[in-house]
Amino acid sequence: MRLNSKLPLFLAMAFYVASALAQKATPRDQFFWLGEINKASAVINTDEGLLDKAKAPTIAAAGRSSQDMFATYRAAIMRDNLLNLADQLNQASESLVKLADEHAQTIVPNYTNGVAAQPNSLGHALLGHAAGFERDAQRIRQAYARIDRSPMGTSVLNGSSWPLNRLRMAEYLGFAAIVDNAYDAAQISSSEYPVEVAGIVTSVGLHVGHFIQDVLAQYGQTRPWILLQARGMNTRVSSAMPQKQNPILLTETRRDVSTALALAMGPVMRAHNITPGMQDPKEESSNTEMVQSAVQFLKSFERILNALVISPERALEELNSDWTASQELADVLMSKYKVPFRVGHHFAAELVKHGKANNIKPLDFPYAGAKKIFLESVKEYSATLALPMSEQEFRSTLNPVAIVQNRRTVGGPQMSEMKRMLALAKQQLADQNQWINARRRAIENARTKLDKDFSKLLTP
Repeated sequence: MRLNSKLPLFLAMAFYVASALAQKATPRDQFFWLGEINKASAVINTDEGLLDKAKAPTIAAAGRSSQDMFATYRAAIMRDNLLNLADQLNQASESLVKLADEHAQTIVPNYTNGVAAQPNSLGHALLGHAAGFERDAQRIRQAYARIDRSPMGTSVLNGSSWPLNRLRMAEYLGFAAIVDNAYDAAQISSSEYPVEVAGIVTSVGLHVGHFIQDVLAQYGQTRPWILLQARGMNTRVSSAMPQKQNPILLTETRRDVSTALALAMGPVMRAHNITPGMQDPKEESSNTEMVQSAVQFLKSFERILNALVISPERALEELNSDWTASQELADVLMSKYKVPFRVGHHFAAELVKHGKANNIKPLDFPYAGAKKIFLESVKEYSATLALPMSEQEFRSTLNPVAIVQNRRTVGGPQMSEMKRMLALAKQQLADQNQWINARRRAIENARTKLDKDFSKLLTP
């Protein structure tokens, strides 16, 4: 190999220019990581005797192939992308858990099949959404562990005749381990992980979309109990109908989620029906765009959470204007008085039917009328059984607040369980923050050590 006498000065200048740019937060793109690989190669191969120490400043290194270098910088960039996604997901989740804490005792209707179904604590429902995002956080950590492995040193697909120190290379680049099988490194795993990350983006997007649709449904009512603050760019007055406050923050975030889901289909389609090692699913720019799109809609989702206005009074009014507590009658009759559920359910259904036909709200339903309907409803089961509930119990059973407070199920909305689940959710968020910070420190510490060791090569 012919050496150029001007290379030592060039390398020294390149190192110091790179250091200065790094201080200005240079993007960690492919050129950045190729530079890091070159620096690490020079240090390691000189130390290991593969390069002449006297000529080290003039040699970039030997035994390298673009295959493993490309696979390495792509993994490094995706690693950064995942940490950015994890960070933004945690920020949004923190806002969600904070809202759940504030509304632990706010009683609202929950919906199934788009219809008001049962009363629940709003905080309990929000913690349900937070649980979904916690699983997304778990998926990020699990995927990160598989991506945080260095392919460097594997050459094209079966290694090199040079005894390259792959473990030390991984340490300098901040990887926790190496991709063990050289064929796997650039041929299999580098095509696989974009698909795995696409699955995470999809899951996060679906969770955000479910929440948005739940809130958007309220805008079909004349008096919503949850909506966006009408300020800034949260809503926009219709140009034709002045009574309309269009919830553009919701609809535009939903659009951004849909865009991210479309981008997440890309890695699957590009990885489909190709031979191992092809470049189709590995393209760094499109895979980065996919993850960045998720980061962006999560930022908007956090804005939504911080802009919500909730009216506990209006929510309770809606509950008491409908029969969302009717199932509780059947449950109590069965659990306390041993009335078969189908019999109690039939009684509750007849009660609802009569109440709606005569425009009687649940808390206004006459106790005498309830006793009469009960006798009619259960006569096939028992001709003599009377409604075993007192009037006070009958009314408390139809009280949405009492229903939520009296829940006994582990994971239910009662205060004892809400306190437990809120504490758990906050601890999980704290743990995730620690994990993110630890991974970033590991990368930065590795880079600091590499810069220090590389600078020694520039000294004759």
